[in-house]
Amino acid sequence: MDNPKYKELKGKVVAITGGGGILCSTIALAFADQGAKVCVMDLNMKSAEAVSEKIINAGGVAIAVQADVLDRESLQAAKKEIAEKFGFCDILINGAGGNHPLGTTSESYLLKKDMERTAEDFKTFFDLDMEGIQFVFNLNFIGTLLPTQIFSREMVGRTGCSVLNISSMNAFTPLTKIPAYSGAKAAVSNFTQWLAVHFSKVGIRVNALAPGFFLTDQNRSLLTKEDGGLTPRGTTIIDQTPMGRFGEPEDLVGTTLWLSSEQSKFITGIVVPIDGGFSAFSGV
Repeated sequence: MDNPKYKELKGKVVAITGGGGILCSTIALAFADQGAKVCVMDLNMKSAEAVSEKIINAGGVAIAVQADVLDRESLQAAKKEIAEKFGFCDILINGAGGNHPLGTTSESYLLKKDMERTAEDFKTFFDLDMEGIQFVFNLNFIGTLLPTQIFSREMVGRTGCSVLNISSMNAFTPLTKIPAYSGAKAAVSNFTQWLAVHFSKVGIRVNALAPGFFLTDQNRSLLTKEDGGLTPRGTTIIDQTPMGRFGEPEDLVGTTLWLSSEQSKFITGIVVPIDGGFSAFSGV
């Protein structure tokens, strides 16, 4: 942590929701490596503490903060704690998100014979649970909007402040089986553009990453087998990804730091695909 590439990030207060997860913990470590003061926010305090301890042990500056991105009071308490220890947030990374089985169909395509299937664990579009769909939409969209409301207020009129949302390649072209997640991430992308315009006169930039396929705790069992091989869905994904692999958490770091630094100070309202060429490949 002695040779930061983005020296203007040194001393910046960076708040990361979902900071205990695989992807955002890597982002948290990257900001710490630039000399930023990192606030690892997560509903799971143990996960947040593990990441913050790793940063501190490596010589960085970090705190773990418990926060529920769907609860205003929880976020207000988190902001107060961060402000008391580090000052107001300069950079907000909205990393909390995820999918839910109740918002997922069992098959990619509806066949007429599926209408006669009665197994409880088999779900067509008509069987999707509204609570599951609402959970996914709230977690991804409201869980981006609400933290932004809370943490960006003190960014107004200051220099070097920005918000970075986590969208998905699903926002551009929805994947089969997961309509709730795809729709929610499309909302995140749209919100990113809207907010970039809304905040353009007060010095706050707003951008988003759109990761392709990265192995996380949520999707690992869907894409890989216990022996490390690929499931049929995993095989399809790799076959459609020109670079021929899943993304690694470190693949997000360069774009994240660049969009958060002054080297991108004239960039706002963009959603950057990080997908190994998935979105560029026609399948032929």
